[in-house]
Parts: sequence; C-alpha cells; structure tokens
Amino acid sequence: MTEPSDAELRATILDALLSVAPDVDATTLDPRREFREQFDFDSMDYLSFATALHARLGVDVPEVDYPRLGSLDGCVRYVAAALRAGPP
Repeated sequence: MTEPSDAELRATILDALLSVAPDVDATTLDPRREFREQFDFDSMDYLSFATALHARLGVDVPEVDYPRLGSLDGCVRYVAAALRAGPP
C-alpha cells in the first residue's frame, strides 16, 4: 500500500477534524496555529480526533502525543511520520 501524498493526508486529517468539530470553517483555519487558539477544542475533542484519525488512517495516537495534534500542520507531520514508521 502506498503512503498518501501530503495533500491527501491533509484532506483526510481535515475531514477527521471536521467530523469532531463540525462548526469549524475550514476556509479560515490557519494550519500553523493551535486548534485551541482558533476554536473550542478540549481534551475530549482530542480523544475523538485521535479515534477518527485511527479509523481513517490506521494511526494509533497515544494520549501523551495529543499535543502533537494541536495544529493541522502538526497533525500532518505526526501522521506522516507514523505512517512511514509502520505498525509498532
């Protein structure tokens, strides 16, 4: 199986984010800024988001790594690295 391109990965991650935070306007989302700075996103949202990423991409995100999912760019970096590393 080939790894998704950065654009495909970004679109999948954004889709997962919007499934957890449907009120977010994707057109105004700053990919470099923390989600918590841009909209209401709490610890339960991080859990739901990590679960959504796992469902869509098969990437397990331990709770200790949730801060690395704080921005769209951070998510792309984290998930790309996890996909390259493969299963534990």
